[in-house]
This record gives sequence, structure tokens and C-alpha cells, in this order.
Amino acid sequence: MASRRSLDSAPFLTQADNTEEEQDRDPESQVSDEEDDDNIKDVLLVTGISYKRSVVIVMVLVYINLLNYMDRFTVAGVLPDIANDFKIKDSDSGLVQTVFISSYMVLAPVFGYLGDRYNRKYIMCGGITFWSLITLSSSFIPKEHFWLLLLTRGLVGVGEASYSTIAPTLIADLFLADQRSRMLSFFYLATPVGCGLGYIVGSKVTSVAGGNWHWALRVTPGLGFIAILLLLFIVQEPPRGAVERKTDKPLIYTSWTSDVKALLKNPSFVLSTFGFTTVAFVTGALALWAPTFLMRARRVLYSHEPCQTPICDSDDSMIFGGITCVTGLLGVGAGVEISRRYRKVNPRSDPLVCAMGLLCSSPFLFLSLVFAEDSLIATYVFIFIGETLLSLNWALVADILLYVVIPTRRSTAEALQIVVSHLLGDAGSPYLIGVISDRVRKGKPDSYLLQFHSLGYALMLCSFVGAIGGGFFLATALFIQKDRKKAELYSQGLLEVEESADDRIVVPKRGRSTKVPVSSVLI
Repeated sequence: MASRRSLDSAPFLTQADNTEEEQDRDPESQVSDEEDDDNIKDVLLVTGISYKRSVVIVMVLVYINLLNYMDRFTVAGVLPDIANDFKIKDSDSGLVQTVFISSYMVLAPVFGYLGDRYNRKYIMCGGITFWSLITLSSSFIPKEHFWLLLLTRGLVGVGEASYSTIAPTLIADLFLADQRSRMLSFFYLATPVGCGLGYIVGSKVTSVAGGNWHWALRVTPGLGFIAILLLLFIVQEPPRGAVERKTDKPLIYTSWTSDVKALLKNPSFVLSTFGFTTVAFVTGALALWAPTFLMRARRVLYSHEPCQTPICDSDDSMIFGGITCVTGLLGVGAGVEISRRYRKVNPRSDPLVCAMGLLCSSPFLFLSLVFAEDSLIATYVFIFIGETLLSLNWALVADILLYVVIPTRRSTAEALQIVVSHLLGDAGSPYLIGVISDRVRKGKPDSYLLQFHSLGYALMLCSFVGAIGGGFFLATALFIQKDRKKAELYSQGLLEVEESADDRIVVPKRGRSTKVPVSSVLI
């Protein structure tokens, strides 16, 4: 009781972390190196997988995550071409991404359940094979059948759900402590970089193909089949949660409903999920609409007077893609490093850094919209700063989930976070932005200026949503210590998992009915 009171009463902004990294106040580098060596030996002893092999496995997962986001945002990079080809409005253009995200989030719980109970490598192989085939088939759709494009984009979500819910849990079972954070940051670097490459590849391939956007969708399927071979021949399945456990007791699996109930009672998981939902809302809207907005801004700026500088004739998808790649690399890496250093004086560093990133990015994203009519250079500068700050949280949110959730519920937690963040985030934000833009233009004479302003007003919503997300992460910081300690005690075998009545069966004992855990009965 006393220990719990001391954790809850820790100062909010500054407090030495005496539960995890107290050693860092001694000679830091020497102690850190010794800890890393001990962790490497422990992982090898428990899993039978060497450190080098584990790093190679992470590289394979990073490659697949890169393809995952490349495919998702290749469509965004060629959206103006798709809109012209199918003759669709802004709301229909936003629907292309919304259909994909909706399918992705609906299927995530299915793969989360499977990922907690069956071989994760083979589940990913099946999903990526399906995703590659569907993506390839979507590149042959004629312009008369827009509904068919929506259908195939929805089916692509099946493959991506099978990967995103499972891959982080593999990393969690291969590394410990700071090593896990570093590998997760490496893994999530692929998210913004993949997004940026999607814009660049989509735009460049379409240009080389003479304006035929269908060829842009044929790049990732071929790379996807290479990913399947890498999974089959390189990736090994580590035992779940073994590297964290300090007991020979077997893991106790509870029913899916009990897992979900337990997760909903975990404040750190719930609040960080809502915080990440706002990130998904903002990034989903910007990812689909930013290149189109920049293109419209360019038309407005240079429609009346000639311009002799290269920026007048630039490919906005290429530029935005490059910005996304660079800001992703800077933001994800900076977020992990800032949090690691801040953790030495404050154990709540992860959610606080996430909050700082969102609260600081919102005004810069707002300024990028305000200045777009006067200076594209200023717009790109503000977007660069805003996206860098927005990227601080990618790896940190994943790390928070992994250390506040017990090993047998991690894939389910990943799936639940995906469902909530996409349902309330980027599943609707691209479509919502398109609808708002169409409403602003409704009943008015159409022009480049009106198209530019209507989309700009709609995108301003992102700044306010981002600020709300910062509040959710500040709230997460209030509970993070208690929830992390609880998960650690379970992993070390010092705390039993809570089981509901649904997880128990009735067996006779001395003529009376007695309830015992299902896991303790041999069936």
C-alpha cells in the first residue's frame, strides 16, 4: 500500500525514476553497457535467438512496415490524377482512404486475437500475400468503375491489419528496456519514411508512365512478395513474454472478453489510445489532402503573374513526400532520445514528450495554412516544423502500450488501439475534410481561389484536434507509473493475472461446487 501511494504522489514534472533507471545517475555509459550485455545474454538464454539474428529480424519487420505505408500513401500521392480520371469530388476522393482504413480497423481485432494465440510469422505471411495480390489487381481498374477501386482498397486493409497488430509484439519478445525502445524507434521510423516514399514513388512512377497512375500501384506488390520470402526464411517466432518473466510458471491465457475488459480498466492504455487517435486524425487528413492543398495554393499564387523560380513548377507530392521522410526521421529519433534523457529525472517522460509534441505542432500546422496564400516557402517551413513535432510520439506510444500491458494481451491491445485510433481518427478525417470543403464551396461559383480556401478552412480542424490530443497524453502521465509497475510485477510472476467468472469452470470438491481457473485444470 505504501509503495502504491509513493508512486501516485510522485511530482508530475520532475522525479527521479527509482524503479527503472536509477543506475543512470552512476557512471552512465558503463552501467548502461553492462545492462545491455546482461539483457542480450538473458534473451539468448530464454529465446535461443542471438542478438544479431534479432536485429536482422527487426530489419525485415522495418522493411515490411515501410512497404505497408508506401502502399497506403501511394494513392494519396496520385490522388489528383485519380480524381481527374474518375471525375469525382473532394468527398469521394476522401472516401478512397476512408474505405481502406475502415476495413483495416474492423479486421484488426481478429488478427489481434489470432496473434496472441497462434504462430505470428505465418499469420503475417498469409496477410501480406493477400495484400500484395489485391493491390496488384487494383491497378487494372478502368475509369468507369470507381466502386471497384473502393472495394479493392477496402480489401487491402485485410493484409495490413494482419501485420500491424503483430509485428510490434515480436520486437517486444526479442528485446528489453532501452534496447526495446531503440528497436521500436527504428521500426516506427518506417512509418513517416514509408509515407513520404509513397508520395514520391506514386508521383514519379505516374510521371514516367506518361500520367498513367495505375503503374504507381504496381510497385509495392512486387516488393511484397520479397517480404514474404524474408519472413519465411529469416524471421523466427520468439516465445511470448519469456524475456520479461523471472518465473517458470506458464503464461495464463484468459478469454478475449476478459482481455478487453482488463484493457479498458487500464487508464494508461485507454488515455494514450485516445491521444494517439488525435495523431491518427491529423496525420490521416494531412497525408491525403496536403499535396492537393499545396497544388491549389500554387495555382492561386501564380495564376496572375509569371514566376521564374523553380518552386512555381514543382511537384507538390514529391516535395511533401520528401518533407515527410525527413521530418519522420528527425521526429521519431528525437522523441525517443528526448524521452530517454528526460526519464533520468522524470519517469513520466514518455507521455509528457508525446503531449509536448502535439501541443507544439498544432500552432505550426495552423500557421502553414494561414501563410499558404502569401508564401509557399513559409508554408513548407511551418509544415516541416509541425510534422517533426507530430512525429515525436510514434515510437513512444508503441512503447507505452508494450510496458503497461501484460504479454498475453499485447496483440489484442495493439488491435484495440488500431480500432479506436482509426475509427475516431483517420478513418473519418479524410472524408470529413472533403465534406467540409465541399460544403464551403456549395452554391458558389467555382474557382481556383474558392477550392484553395475551402480546403484550407477544412484542414484548420486538425490543429484543434491535435491540441486535444496533447491533453490526453498529459492525463496519461498521471497513471503511467502505477500501470507500468503492475505489468512488471505480473511479468516477473509476482502478481497473478485477474480472471473473471467467464474464465473459470466448476468442478466438484468434497461434494460441493468450487470455481477454479481454467488454466489450472488439465483438459
